[in-house]
Amino acid sequence: MNLPTVAILGRPNVGKSTLFNKIVGKKISIIEDIPGVTRDRIYEKATYQNKSFYLIDTGGIDASNLDFNDEIKMQAELAIEEADVIIFMVDGKEGLTSNDLVVRDMLRKSKKKIIVAINKSDVKESKNNLYDFYELGFDDYIEISSIHNLGYIELMDKVTEDFKEKELVEDNTTKISVIGRPNVGKSSLVNALLNEERMVVSDIAGTTRDSVDTKFKYMNKDYILIDTAGMRKKGKIYENIEKYSLFRSMKAIERSDICLLVINAEEGIKEHDKHIAGYAIEEGKGLIIVVNKWDKSEESIKDYKDLVRAEFQFATYAPVVFLSALTKKRISTLMPEVEKVEGSITKEIPTSLLNNVVGNAQILNQAPSYKGKRLRIYFVSQTGIKPPKFTLRVNDKGLVHFSYERYIENTLRQNFNLEGTPIIIQWKNRGNE
Repeated sequence: MNLPTVAILGRPNVGKSTLFNKIVGKKISIIEDIPGVTRDRIYEKATYQNKSFYLIDTGGIDASNLDFNDEIKMQAELAIEEADVIIFMVDGKEGLTSNDLVVRDMLRKSKKKIIVAINKSDVKESKNNLYDFYELGFDDYIEISSIHNLGYIELMDKVTEDFKEKELVEDNTTKISVIGRPNVGKSSLVNALLNEERMVVSDIAGTTRDSVDTKFKYMNKDYILIDTAGMRKKGKIYENIEKYSLFRSMKAIERSDICLLVINAEEGIKEHDKHIAGYAIEEGKGLIIVVNKWDKSEESIKDYKDLVRAEFQFATYAPVVFLSALTKKRISTLMPEVEKVEGSITKEIPTSLLNNVVGNAQILNQAPSYKGKRLRIYFVSQTGIKPPKFTLRVNDKGLVHFSYERYIENTLRQNFNLEGTPIIIQWKNRGNE
């Protein structure tokens, strides 16, 4: 299901980030800095009344500031381009300002659904300023207070009124997304894959503004390729803003079954590469690391693979493929790996076999004891695919040590060849649901 996108725009200090955090239910925007993959996340998936959507926060637009740089403006323009609905946030306490008019002028060209959220409407001064905002010329105005919860339900009802509730529409065709930083060769890889042995069957009309879906066949099996590099018009400019290239990748990741993370062999491995891989793993997707432009590297495959393993220690199960998309050198090595990972993410293991393997693993290596108590695994069952999920019934899940969980995961991987897929292990006390 393709989710709609909501963007919050406005000048600085009108309360955008507070509203963003309230809608997503987490303090992850500018207000709080969280280290790691989510540190710079200015977008998030949110749900309201069983309707899911993406939410984008943006930098404050301040045209009076001489340092008002092109990046802030581009971020705002990209957010407008991506959005289906825009929350234009203004400050009821301060009233209408010249910067509000600058934002208005940007939004007028968009022809998107605009909802003016008049924040800080709980203060006395806002009543005197209320009618000034009607000069902005939009149809929908809602008085809110991000801090005190005023008008929140009315706002979200209006934002999501045209969104559909979650649907369970299954298309069993395996979807492959090509993801990665700007200028690593995503488009070249897509072209190389689709031209290989004239595999193209048909083009599917773009289901989002930032990707192109193409159906193709490999070994008489249908696949859908999601090309995040299929940008429209100003896409190349916008993609250079790393935060937003990550957002585009995130949307493609969610829709796919297997992600091809493209790395530029000439540039080496960057933190941004790892951030994008982190999202694929968070979403439970199959992962293949594609080292592109390999013909221009002077390192051996062995040395570079060792480097990849060292940098991507959180994804040591992901196959690594070396190729040159432009010259098509070694391009034939990619789809066989896709087939292997496809088998891994959909693998279903008989319960009796699972219990034999985990039971033997427990005999070979008992869990460490804690205060005289030791973890005991009574029963194992597979409870999901894409990615494979395993539920282990135990005497006390509080006794699970991370090192023993890793041991069980490695045991499952080695015995059942779960290459290229994250796996989920759920511990439950016996007798408890």
